[in-house]
Amino acid sequence: MIPGLAAGIFWALDTVILGIALAMTPFVSTEQAVFLAPFVSTFIHDFCSGIWMLLYMGIRRQYKNVIKALKTRSGKFIILGALFGGPVGMTGYVFAIKYLGPTYTAMISAMFPALGSFLSHIFLKENMTKVQMAGFFTSIAAMAVMGYAPQGGEITNLGLGFACALLCVIGWAVEVVICAYGMKDPDVNNEHALMIRQITSALFYGIVILNVVQGWKFTADVALTRASGIILISALFGTVSYLCYYKAINDLGPSKGMALNITYSAWSIPIAFLMLHTVPDVKSILCGIVILGGSLIAAADLKELTGGRLFFKKGE
Repeated sequence: MIPGLAAGIFWALDTVILGIALAMTPFVSTEQAVFLAPFVSTFIHDFCSGIWMLLYMGIRRQYKNVIKALKTRSGKFIILGALFGGPVGMTGYVFAIKYLGPTYTAMISAMFPALGSFLSHIFLKENMTKVQMAGFFTSIAAMAVMGYAPQGGEITNLGLGFACALLCVIGWAVEVVICAYGMKDPDVNNEHALMIRQITSALFYGIVILNVVQGWKFTADVALTRASGIILISALFGTVSYLCYYKAINDLGPSKGMALNITYSAWSIPIAFLMLHTVPDVKSILCGIVILGGSLIAAADLKELTGGRLFFKKGE
C-alpha cells in the first residue's frame, strides 16, 4: 500500500511544481504560447523523465534487461500502453480543456479509474470486495465534486469536448490495464515498464505531435528558459511517482493501484498550501479527506486488518 500512497504524494508534488512552470512567462506570453504550452510541457516533462530513468537504470545497471524486456511480447504491450496513456490520453485531455473548460474536463477525466477497474475485471479477472468498490467509487465521486466549479462561457464545443474527454478516460484506463498485463511477464518488471513507457511517450510527442502542432521552435525557445529547469525538477518527482505507481499496479493490481494513486488530488491541497500559500476552501478539505479515506478502504485488505472478521459477533 505504501508505494501507492507514495505515488499519490509525489504526483501531487509534480503537479504543483509543473503548475508553477506553466504560469511562467514563456507559456503565457502569447496566444500561440498558451495553445502550445500543454503539448510542449508534456514533451519536456516526459523527455526529462526519460533522462531521469536512464540515469536511474544506469546506476542499477539495468540497460541490458530493459533491451531484453523491450524485445518480448510483453514489452510490445507496454509500448502500446504508453501510446494510449501518453499521446492518446493526454492529447484528449488537452483538447477537452480547450473545448469544455478545465472544470468539466477534470470531472469527466476523474472517471478513468472506474473504467480501468471495469476493464481489469473483464480482462485480468481482478476482483474487489463490495466494501473496497464502495470506497473506490466514493473517492472517484469526491474527485469529481472537488473538480466542479460553476463556469460561464468556457464551453466552446460541447460534443467535441466531451468526445476528447472520453478519449482521455479511455486512454488512461487502457494504459493501466495493458501495462499491468505486460508486467505479469517475469522479464518485465515495473522499472523496465516505466523506462519503456517514458521513452515511447517522449519519442511519439517529439516526432509526431510537436510536428503536427508545429511546436518545435517554441520548444527550443522554452528549453533555454528557467521554466524548463523547473519542469526538470517536476519530472524528477513525476518519475518517482510513476515508479511507485507501477510497483503498486504490479503488486496490488490495477484497481487498487489506481485507488491509491488518485489520492494525489488530496495531497495537492497541503502541498499547494506549503509551497504556494494557497488556502484551500472547505469543500476541497472535505473532499480531500473523503478521497483519502475511500482510497485506503479500496486498497486495504479489511479481512487481514480485522483478523479475518469484518464484524465482531455478540459476546466476543
